[in-house]
Amino acid sequence: MAIMNAGQYEESLRKLNLVVYMFGKRVKNVVDNPIIRPSMSAVAATYELANKPEHEDIMTATSHLTGKKINRFCHIHQSLDDLVKKSKMGRLLGAYTGCCFQRCVGMDSLNALSIVTFDIDAKYGTEYNKRFLKYLEYVQENDLTCDGAMTDPKGDRGRAPHQQSDPDMFMHVVEERKDGIVVRGAKAHQTGALNSHEIIIMPTISMREEDKDYAISFALPSDAKGIVYIMGRQSCDTRKLEKGTIDRGNQFYGGHEALVVFDNVFVPWERVFMYKEYEFAGSLVEKFASYHRQSYACKVGVGDVLIGAAQTIAEYNGVQKASHIKDKIIEMNHLNETLYCGCIACASQGHKEPSGTYYVNTLLANVHKQNVTRFPYEISRLAQDIAGGLMVTLPSEEDFKSTDVGKWVEKYYKANPNVPTENRMRILRLIENITLGTAAVGYLTESMHGAGSPQAQRIMISRQVNLKEKQRSAKRLCGIEEEVK
Repeated sequence: MAIMNAGQYEESLRKLNLVVYMFGKRVKNVVDNPIIRPSMSAVAATYELANKPEHEDIMTATSHLTGKKINRFCHIHQSLDDLVKKSKMGRLLGAYTGCCFQRCVGMDSLNALSIVTFDIDAKYGTEYNKRFLKYLEYVQENDLTCDGAMTDPKGDRGRAPHQQSDPDMFMHVVEERKDGIVVRGAKAHQTGALNSHEIIIMPTISMREEDKDYAISFALPSDAKGIVYIMGRQSCDTRKLEKGTIDRGNQFYGGHEALVVFDNVFVPWERVFMYKEYEFAGSLVEKFASYHRQSYACKVGVGDVLIGAAQTIAEYNGVQKASHIKDKIIEMNHLNETLYCGCIACASQGHKEPSGTYYVNTLLANVHKQNVTRFPYEISRLAQDIAGGLMVTLPSEEDFKSTDVGKWVEKYYKANPNVPTENRMRILRLIENITLGTAAVGYLTESMHGAGSPQAQRIMISRQVNLKEKQRSAKRLCGIEEEVK
């Protein structure tokens, strides 16, 4: 198959037998559930655009394993150009969907594992990389969406995995068999988990020998026996159950997160990519995190949408010519393009690993993500400033269409006489959706905590910056001859 289209992707999900719970009840039809379906549509867009000739260069690549054309989300980066195109793809899809399209985490997992499995084999003579490449070919050939799962619940943050009062706070091995292992635990905040064919498990922190039972990585079909999904809530999520469409904001797309529970799940050896090699857990975490921090190019695309919405509501309100409005739009664009500079920089300054995979510049990837924890919040603040208070006090669509009070909503919420009140309501709801509603999870909260908290990036920046070299430059230029220690 190599590349599916959006319709084929949707049909492939219907063949899965996922165990999903939402609001305390099992969801029987996951694909058509009105709360879940917008997120499925966002993933489907990654298949849709891959089949459009005008996006082929960015959305597809050539497999280094088979030579076939594949979706870029299944690709292992073979050049700096691949890394740059990854960033361009993120911005394109972010602008197209206005939300998280959920497929980056799987792509980043695959690339991180392509490096670390090779490194483990080089030290121990194992065959993890051989297993991984066979698995990768399967993913590429079937154009599968993978959910990369790294975040454990963690329990008491002051204790290592082996010190937890409940060992299930970190994914761990509970039984070893001739044909595989049995694992137990959970992965939290799993973006797009219900829309994935595969789930790829990785350790969540660096580990020591005492934690070796937790130093595991493997992949399973998303509907494997013993895996249970519990949907996370989002602000305004039940608006998708209402008859109208205006109050949803984004009419077509959305995201979702879930708690994924592994209740004594069997994993065959051929799908195990790390097994107790604890000294490589930190490397896998770092490789994945750096790739995923680059992936926040998607926030630039969503920022494009929000800037467009802010300009539109300014025109609808009749204030687009005001100097302070123009300046705020300029500032929004400045911040958004600065974010884009970061993801392009870490890609273009990447390098080739011994495995042959191209890896981003770690320092610049973390600087980029640190900016992502800040700039979208300011962009959102400015959008809300321009939109005005009506964004959060607007009556419902049912009031607007009411035979009793609709005429007053129509009358009193019109601004620019040439713009229908309904259009003004729609753009306000989109701004609300991105900055406060369901899309805010993928734009704001994910910007803060996705791919690690802000402090995680600051730690990596402190490790990667060469302060001694900076001191040498300063001392040389002002005539200080003492050695920098």
